[in-house]
Amino acid sequence: MFKSRRPRRITGLSINKLIPNILTLLALCAGLTAIRFGLHQKWESAVLSILLAGVLDGLDGRVARLLQGTSKFGAELDSLSDFVSFGVAPAMLLYFWSMQNAGGVGWALVMLYAVCMALRLARFNTMLGQPDLPSWAYNFFTGVPAPAAAGLVLLPMMASFQLDLNGFFQHPLICGILLIVVSFLMVSKVPTYSGKRFRIPHNYVLPVMLVMALLAAFLVTAPWSTVTAVALIYAATIPLSAASFAKLKRQTDLLRPAETLQSDDSHPKA
Repeated sequence: MFKSRRPRRITGLSINKLIPNILTLLALCAGLTAIRFGLHQKWESAVLSILLAGVLDGLDGRVARLLQGTSKFGAELDSLSDFVSFGVAPAMLLYFWSMQNAGGVGWALVMLYAVCMALRLARFNTMLGQPDLPSWAYNFFTGVPAPAAAGLVLLPMMASFQLDLNGFFQHPLICGILLIVVSFLMVSKVPTYSGKRFRIPHNYVLPVMLVMALLAAFLVTAPWSTVTAVALIYAATIPLSAASFAKLKRQTDLLRPAETLQSDDSHPKA
């Protein structure tokens, strides 16, 4: 008698594994679309595309962890998408909008920003999974992250959508200074809040939800003023995060001698 052969089961990736990478690709497409809008001088649509890329970038990592779809391929794809959406796209928008009036200096400054973005992402990738970081350090980034850097460097453009001060925000000097400052912050070792492991106490859940509802209402009624205010608030938290990091480090350094002394006392003496 002949035994019936079962057909071989087709193996492949589940849709859960693909969703995070799809979100990353959508973020990449949004960044490329921002450059297209910039070529046609549709500045508001261009900035909206970068903001959309930021939202998608914030979702893909969290969705990957929820669906257990994290992979080395996804991490590399995410970095490439970040470089285009938050490095190349904002640099090109600022060049088309303002910095081309500064000639070669303007091009050099937008290149500086893009190069610092690449260096920042390369450093971030090499720090992933670093085992010797203290537990409290995981609440901080080293330097300003890519989406936040894009939001900060586009502040003059977003402010110009609401305030027309005879081209003040469009002046190459204003944009150039901001490009230099943000480029330095990206590659610096200034600690900034991460927020990935931030836990909201139960007593503050309802107030936080009310604040988010107000934020959504302001985004509908006055979108550019709200986004500009959020970017300014984030910039104000940078010195606060540095002070908080230094405080935690001091507290940890003070505890280490006590822990060392306690461990020495636990050993029997001759």
